[in-house]
Amino acid sequence: MFRRAFWFTAGAAAGVWATTKVNRRLKQLTPESLAAQAADKAVEAGHRLKDFALDVKAGMTQREDELNDVLGLTQDPDRPDNVTALPGPRRLRAIAHDPHDQTTHRSKFSYNRNEDH
Repeated sequence: MFRRAFWFTAGAAAGVWATTKVNRRLKQLTPESLAAQAADKAVEAGHRLKDFALDVKAGMTQREDELNDVLGLTQDPDRPDNVTALPGPRRLRAIAHDPHDQTTHRSKFSYNRNEDH
């Protein structure tokens, strides 16, 4: 008698447990739940991407400061966002226009590939 009661109780408990598991899984597979899970994963990926971008930017800033120290470049307080500038004479030479330089000269005739046919 106790054996039958034990197995009946064990079977009923297993049935309740299995039904509960199946119902939870079915709720997870509804379109609304899947959309919410996808949105949560997208937000999480966005946060990780933002953290990565901030780490890259911090590393770039650190490396730029190191290179500025090595090259002797100084910060110009008159420039916005602390943009680095070349020292005086080098900066003027870098932006000076060379009239004999033909690399920036453009011809007045443009090339049209459609005219080749």
